[in-house]
Order: sequence, then structure tokens, then C-alpha cells
Amino acid sequence: MSFELEAFGLKDKIAIVTGGGSGIGEEISKAYARAGAHVVLAARQQERLERVAEDIRALGRQSLAIATDVTEPDQIDQLLKKTVERFGRLDIMVANSGGGGFPSLDKATLEDWQKQITLNLDSAFLCDVGAGKIMIEQGTGGRIINISSTAGINLNPALPAYAAAKAGMINFTKSLALTYARGNHSINVNCVAPGFTATPAIRKAGYVPSDVRKDGTRVPPLLMPNEPRHVADACVFLASEAASHVTGELMAIRGMMHMEWSNDVTRDRAHLIK
Repeated sequence: MSFELEAFGLKDKIAIVTGGGSGIGEEISKAYARAGAHVVLAARQQERLERVAEDIRALGRQSLAIATDVTEPDQIDQLLKKTVERFGRLDIMVANSGGGGFPSLDKATLEDWQKQITLNLDSAFLCDVGAGKIMIEQGTGGRIINISSTAGINLNPALPAYAAAKAGMINFTKSLALTYARGNHSINVNCVAPGFTATPAIRKAGYVPSDVRKDGTRVPPLLMPNEPRHVADACVFLASEAASHVTGELMAIRGMMHMEWSNDVTRDRAHLIK
């Protein structure tokens, strides 16, 4: 059997990436474009989306920027509708939008809790099921990828609502994958759980540890935080034909930083490890 690199490409696929205007979402969007896809970007800030869309067009791919609040069902409906109106179909949905701010549990209200569940879990449900309906109608299959977090795998008392929502996303991914498999729809549903990732915002805030230890030695790359491209590369694979028999799976992207507790660099940032 010959090895076909084309199986890892996304030539002329149509993808939606929520939270595509910055951080991990931006990197996923650009990686998809480099792999050959046309990308619809969704997030609340139109200006950020347009900047990323221009970068994608510079790569020779088409891009559409649609300001979208994923906590609003009507806006998700419009995102899906405008995508199909522009491109005629949808092949890939990446539910990446989310966030983690939350007060301590002894001070949190039900409203605080519900905001986090709506942003991090309900939005994925709406994006995934809405995209799935389109893919079923097309009859050509598709890929749905949920961006969870290792906060959904491990205890994270600093972000309890976020962690609960991301854990729910992992379980929901498995349920939806089985539903589509039983329906013979050729729709693969998978979940990517990044660990602590050195996005531009995290770097700007000064949270990324030095790759040089106090004794002057270099920290091995696999003991450092993720770069956004590490998450994006996994998403390219899961969206490609190479992953045609991968569904209902969780892929954690985190190197081994979370295991290197003896490392002084890791200890200094331990509270940030998700």
C-alpha cells in the first residue's frame, strides 16, 4: 500500500473556525488555509477577524469573516447560513470559542456558572448539531472538531465552571460521534484538549516560562508549553482524510510539562497548567 500525502491535505474544503480571530483559533484557521481549505472565521470582534481573513487570502485561499457571538443561537444559525450561501457547502466545523474567567466557588452565583456553561459547552452543542444537519443534508460527510482543554481531564479548582464545561464537551463529543456513526452519515466528531498554550495573549501577560533554567541549562522543548501550531497541526490531521476512521476520540496536546514537577520552571507556573 502506497503512502499518500494527499490524504493529509484539505484541498478546497470549506471550514468554519469559531474563535478564529486570535490565539489557537487563528492558528488553526491559517493551518487549514495552508493545507488548502477555504476558511470562515467567527468571533465577536470583526476587526480581528478581518486581519486573519486577509492573511488567509494572502495564502491564496478564500476567507469570510462573520462577527458572531456563539452564546446567541440566532447568530450561530446565521453563521451557518452565510457559509452555505457563500460556498455552497460545509465540510469542517471547529468549535473553538471559549473562556475561563470565574470567581471563587464560595462567591460564585448561578448566573456566573451559567455564563461559563453557555460559552464553553452550549455553544459547541449549537455549532456541532447545526453543522451536522448541513453535512447530513449534503450527503458527503464531514468533520467536527471540538476544542476542549486538559482542564476538562484534570482537576482545576481555579476554573471550576470552565473545567466542568470542557469535561462536558469531551463526553458530548463521544455521544455525537456515536450518533452520527450509527446513522451512517460519515461525519467524524473528535475533541482536542490543549494543555497550557503559549498564545500571544499569554506571552504578553508574562505567563510563559523561560526555556532556560536557573542553572543556565535549556529546558527540553517537550517540557515547555504548547505553541498554538501544535494544536493546529492536530486539527489539520483530524479534518483530513487521513483521519477517516478516527471518531469519538480525545487528543490531548500538552507535551510533558504537566509531568515535570521537579522542574523549577514548571513549579513557577504550576497554577497555570490546565
